[in-house]
Order: sequence, then C-alpha cells, then structure tokens
Amino acid sequence: MPEITVTDVPARHRYEATAGEDLLGVAVYERDTGVLVLTHTVVEPSAEGQGVGSALASAAVEAARAQGLRVVPDCSFMAAWIDEHPEYADLVDERTD
Repeated sequence: MPEITVTDVPARHRYEATAGEDLLGVAVYERDTGVLVLTHTVVEPSAEGQGVGSALASAAVEAARAQGLRVVPDCSFMAAWIDEHPEYADLVDERTD
C-alpha cells in the first residue's frame, strides 16, 4: 500500500486518509469554541488493519494540539485510540451536555 496521507477538509468537517487517489477512511468532526469534537471514524473494509484509523486519529489530535484546542472523543474508536496513547490525555475535554 502506498503511504497514507491525511488531509483536513474543513468544508466537509472531516479528515480524509488517502493513498494515491484512493480514499481509505474519514474522521468526522465538529468544531465548538476551543474544542474539536471527534464524532465518527470510518475505514474502508479493504484498508482495515493497515493503520488508517491510527493515522486519522494521530492527525486529528496533533492538529488540535497545534491549534490549542481540546478534544472530545465522542467516537468510540477515537476514545479507545486516545486511551492507548496517554501522551494525548491532556487534550481530552470530558464535557457533559
């Protein structure tokens, strides 16, 4: 598989993971004041187990850190990924609505 590239597509409210011309997965988000809410992650079945979800998660939380945002991992995949990467725990904003 070619290298995975993750791009923020603000007009679609998502990060897109691609390899060449192929869309491998997306991480959907909402922005709120000072917060990036990660709502849903989808990886194409043909790309599962190849690091696509991790690439999306890493790009999203690194971008949040760079922008001074907190992260709300509403998506179960994102929540589990952050749990497995404690270096990002300081970004988590446990909001209750």
